[in-house]
Amino acid sequence: MQKNPDQCKFVVALDTIVGKWKPIIIHHLLQGKPLRFNELRRLLPDITQRMLTLHLRELEEDEIIQRVIYPQIPPKVEYSITEYGMSLSPVMDTIHQWGAAHIERKKLNKEKNEQNEPN
Repeated sequence: MQKNPDQCKFVVALDTIVGKWKPIIIHHLLQGKPLRFNELRRLLPDITQRMLTLHLRELEEDEIIQRVIYPQIPPKVEYSITEYGMSLSPVMDTIHQWGAAHIERKKLNKEKNEQNEPN
């Protein structure tokens, strides 16, 4: 069976940025300010330490973010978006806008359905 090359490109792109937490991590780092691990934990209160660590490693491996370790005691580690990761900015903006429009559409459909229900 021959694979569709266009489909493979979508799969690679989505594997890199999709997940419950990756888009939110990317969004916060796209704001331009480097963040420490615990700052990210505070911004994502429902994420586990293990999951945050896993996603940060994957994003670093894909060169979307960079991890900088400062030689001090206690050790200081900061995460920031890379120049390559910045190329995701228009994609993330578009996804965010679509998500906002989708939420509004669902809300309007729900209201419309409630109005059509007999009392």
